[in-house]
Amino acid sequence: MSALPPGERMTLLASDGYSLTAMRFGAGSALRGHIVVAGATGVPQTYYARFAGYAASRGFTTLTFDYRGIGQSKPESLAGFEASFVDWARLDLAAAVEQMASDTVPLFVVGHSFGGHAIGLLPNEDDVAAHYVFGAGAGWHGWMTPLERVRVKLIWNVVLPPLVRWKGYLPWSLLDMGEDLPLGVYHQWRRWCRYPHYFLDDPTATELRELCMRVRAPLAAANALDDAWAPPRSRDAFLLNAYRNAQVDLIDIDPHDFGPIGHMGYFRRTASPLWERALDWFAERHIEG
Repeated sequence: MSALPPGERMTLLASDGYSLTAMRFGAGSALRGHIVVAGATGVPQTYYARFAGYAASRGFTTLTFDYRGIGQSKPESLAGFEASFVDWARLDLAAAVEQMASDTVPLFVVGHSFGGHAIGLLPNEDDVAAHYVFGAGAGWHGWMTPLERVRVKLIWNVVLPPLVRWKGYLPWSLLDMGEDLPLGVYHQWRRWCRYPHYFLDDPTATELRELCMRVRAPLAAANALDDAWAPPRSRDAFLLNAYRNAQVDLIDIDPHDFGPIGHMGYFRRTASPLWERALDWFAERHIEG
């Protein structure tokens, strides 16, 4: 892959006044649309820079950003810092969508894992023309392979609780599994992963299920067959129930065609054929619209 255009650093201001750091990658050819990248839990925006540059080189001005509490949007200490998954979606992703929304070209969202949940909670969902999400699933251990099921239950029930009590936040980096996470994110994540349909089953969060029903933009959901955390059946359990009013295209990715993918391989350098599929899918939706 040839050298891709660098991004331009910028600041987003969420509706509650919190400042987020973002990178804007300007289109390197005739403008086809705008893209916002909604990242996975604990994954900094730098991980998506290669995809963003690639999309920009194909004519899509692309924005990456860090949710509050991670990457370049984190405070000096997470101890006592208040943030939740709902904040990441309804405040942070919403600010990115507001920044990139345009009256002249369509706006698309590319989500990874949590990004596929966040799109359902957007207050400005009507500004988005279509979504393409990778590796989004329900998070419940029962959808995983037997070995991964045991591993995940061990992490949630044995490993993490004492670490969180010690630090006052989730020191995810100690396990080499991503950025440290705010306490509120940890609590919601742990609670929702107990349910087969994630937050859709949470009796204390019925408003979230109702918000997801507002999504009407076309949506594609691509999951690798070797994604241990979000295999296709986990994806179907969440997305087909959450986005019932949207046209949802389900895409199963065979790792034999692209090499090992897992949960994080969707945005590695070797995944560019998957990116091209997503960009072509956006172009088709725009033409049809």
